[in-house]
Amino acid sequence: MCAVVGVYGTKEASKVAYYALFAMQHRGQESSGISAANGKNIALIKQRGLVTDVFDEDSFKVLEGNCAIGHNRYSTAGKDSVLDAQPVFARYKLGEIAVAHNGNLTNKMEVREELIDKGAIFQTYMDTENVVHLIAKSQEKKLKKRIKDMVGKIEGAYCLIIQSRTKMFVLRDRFGIRPLSIGKLEDGGYIVASETCAFDLVGAKFVRDVKPGEMLTFEKEGEEPKSEQLFEPDPHPCAFEYIYFARPDSNIDGKNVYEKRLRCGRELAKEAPADVDLVLPVPDSGVAAAMGFAEGIGKPFNMGIVRNHYVGRTFIEPTQQIRDLKVKLKLSPIKHLIKGKKVAIIDDSLVRGTTSRQIVKMLKDAGAKEVHMRIAAPEIKYPCRYGIDTPTKEELISSKLTPEEIAKKIGAESVGFLSIDGLINALGRDRKYSLVSFDGSYFAGGCAESLDCSNK
Repeated sequence: MCAVVGVYGTKEASKVAYYALFAMQHRGQESSGISAANGKNIALIKQRGLVTDVFDEDSFKVLEGNCAIGHNRYSTAGKDSVLDAQPVFARYKLGEIAVAHNGNLTNKMEVREELIDKGAIFQTYMDTENVVHLIAKSQEKKLKKRIKDMVGKIEGAYCLIIQSRTKMFVLRDRFGIRPLSIGKLEDGGYIVASETCAFDLVGAKFVRDVKPGEMLTFEKEGEEPKSEQLFEPDPHPCAFEYIYFARPDSNIDGKNVYEKRLRCGRELAKEAPADVDLVLPVPDSGVAAAMGFAEGIGKPFNMGIVRNHYVGRTFIEPTQQIRDLKVKLKLSPIKHLIKGKKVAIIDDSLVRGTTSRQIVKMLKDAGAKEVHMRIAAPEIKYPCRYGIDTPTKEELISSKLTPEEIAKKIGAESVGFLSIDGLINALGRDRKYSLVSFDGSYFAGGCAESLDCSNK
């Protein structure tokens, strides 16, 4: 779920990258980094923490150049990511490179073991380090050919931005699982980012999405990037981008996230209506779906739960203890709206069930007569191996309990989910989607549930 950005052909490229990363902070809060190239060398600053914690005004005196790439890290739960901040920088035979990666390589361990057998030394568990080693060990004489050689050896989900001292290369896997778009800056430079919300902040005009299987080469200031189709496209954009990850003002592969969440709520109202007095969202990612659900069942919508925005997302926090505490810190009910009412509470997804149980208890403590939980996504029954921090199958509540059993466990009168068919109706039937968490269909690189393909 990480955020990546690449900026080319503009003065103070690192500042543009900084603001883009700020706009995409929701995609990862573990660490942040920017590398900048000035034609002679690459400078890098990266550290754990939020974008505003990692960089200050003095940072941009170091990060000089007309090309910058950046990264916000979204780490696997429970793993220390001090060494895992990106971009990853290396010196090798052709000079210097930096790499930023969003996604997950499903053949990571196989490639890593082969590289180790050939003498490679790894500092982290990141699959991004595989990319650097494969480029460095290639026998091709040009960086572009080394990159092509590298992508022929990796499988899975990836959006890669690779920076040399003078050029920038952008690649998206043939499935297009993770989003990536191109924008043009007012001074003629270019920006590539995980989400289009980054363009709005820096004043860039959306050009198009990077095509699945495409490689773009930025090598001369003022010129359009050169495009090569490295692989036959087989688009499977991740449904979770629309359900949860992306900002509602972003457009992912030509579809507005807010509109899709609204439609998920409407579909949910058709499939799992509830006899209630009031519809409440779990803020913030449940808001649009709750509006659609309320519209669908013809009941009032109200923001009956207040969110403290100074507390980060519980889903991406490293330990369960912190998740439990942060639910209380993050959400607070407006009691006079809820007391004596039958309420439907709409959330974007249900993973472990811990947060949902606390929300139901919170509403009942606030005086709710009945609480009906509705989820604007299908049941999550399988771990995802393409770059989402879903836990093991044993930890996924829907993998072992029915909706009726879940309702009993979390203390709700009922629990209802959007079906896979309903989700596809909401997103649109004009394309296939990556629905791994819901149907267990691991289509990229043959990654099976029995394999250790997790993003470490």
